[in-house]
Amino acid sequence: PDKAAGLEHLHELAEAHPGQLTLYKADLLDEGSYAEAMDGCELVIHTASPFLLGHVRDPEAQLVRPALEGTRNVLGSVNATPSVKRVVLTSSVVAVHGDNIDMKGRGPFTEDDWNTTSTVDHQPYPYSKTVAERAAWEIAEAQNRWDLVTIHPGLVLGPALTTASKSGSMTTMRAFVDYSLTTGAPDLALGMVDVRDVARAHISAGFTP
Repeated sequence: PDKAAGLEHLHELAEAHPGQLTLYKADLLDEGSYAEAMDGCELVIHTASPFLLGHVRDPEAQLVRPALEGTRNVLGSVNATPSVKRVVLTSSVVAVHGDNIDMKGRGPFTEDDWNTTSTVDHQPYPYSKTVAERAAWEIAEAQNRWDLVTIHPGLVLGPALTTASKSGSMTTMRAFVDYSLTTGAPDLALGMVDVRDVARAHISAGFTP
């Protein structure tokens, strides 16, 4: 919370709404670092997971560990916080299906469908989201005090509150206007959703019985 740059938008929100926003220091890979922030809370929304595009040097370290161990650490703190009643987890459509073979013969997808084709070496980001969500359900089903709701957006685009984050979403949006695709773009179809709709979905998931 004390770093010099990158959190200006959050400090401005805290000043505009006294007593409604408090910033805490935490690290996805630091077990127990979320305990102070969760103390007394009934709702935990876990949204943080790296989304990187382009060449990823070490997918295990850059994508899988933060997603998987981060989810385990956050839910470990949930288990240790008696006040928590619900967790909302940002998963992804890529946890539901990976390569086209995952879609063969399928009708509408349900909670029973999982990405079966991604690995740490092949589509590591979808793999990271899949293993993280599977771990979350295992932890949730091992207790009965809090319940879990997962959100599965496609590509999330929209206005950002900060320019400091390194985000695959921001990189994608920038590519539309910075001429980096002028030599050609792949013929791809992507499901996209506005970040503000995703935010509203998380709030609804948190407060709807």
